[in-house]
Amino acid sequence: MSKQPVRGVDVENLPPAISGKRDDSGLSETEIADYLQNNVDFFERHATLLTKLKLPHSRGNATVSLVERQVSALREKNQSLESRLRELIDVARSNDVLAAKIHRLACRLVRARNATTLLDSMETSLREDFGASEWLLLLAPNRQTGFSSIDSRHLRLMDANASELKMFDTLFESARPRCGQIRDSQRDFLFGAGTVEIGSAALVPLSREAGFGLLAIGSPDAQRFHPTMSTDFLARIGDLVSEAVAVA
Repeated sequence: MSKQPVRGVDVENLPPAISGKRDDSGLSETEIADYLQNNVDFFERHATLLTKLKLPHSRGNATVSLVERQVSALREKNQSLESRLRELIDVARSNDVLAAKIHRLACRLVRARNATTLLDSMETSLREDFGASEWLLLLAPNRQTGFSSIDSRHLRLMDANASELKMFDTLFESARPRCGQIRDSQRDFLFGAGTVEIGSAALVPLSREAGFGLLAIGSPDAQRFHPTMSTDFLARIGDLVSEAVAVA
């Protein structure tokens, strides 16, 4: 009578119900696996088998008992879960820090009494809290605003029908921030040709209540703003700036 062995399991010690002593063909691995899966209390009824079953050790040729293998597997799973938990905690802490920075920006914008102090508040917040020295508030207002008399490298006013704005059509249509490397024409238009090295940028469209506009933040680091990063916090910054600009 032939038996089909199961890799890593000593079938000699299995009871007749699953040992293969049924017919000439024996039991397949699938049949044994199905039996054990459908009888989860099997090893409770045959506890001594746990010490007799031998499995290959994952780091060598030695064998270990099923219990030892289960303990090892649970230990590895626990380490994986602990690592994932640490990652989640780190992300949560980073989000808390970022939320605090956005809160300070919101407070500064609320205290701004006019367009000049609004722009100063943005400059302070973006420089001190977000480490952004290269940024531009591009506005195509639909009415006369207090920004008209301001001369700043961080502000540019344009007509809503200006041809240069066509290069940002997809950005305005999506109404969502975009991060990563930008086209040379966009970079030169926003930050100046040959003046500043911009490796990556975040483009944040403003709401239509403020007229056409966007907040552009540039960085010399090519990885500072990348396409896969979350833009939720940038969207919140855009909402805050949009509201502040709309009433300036």
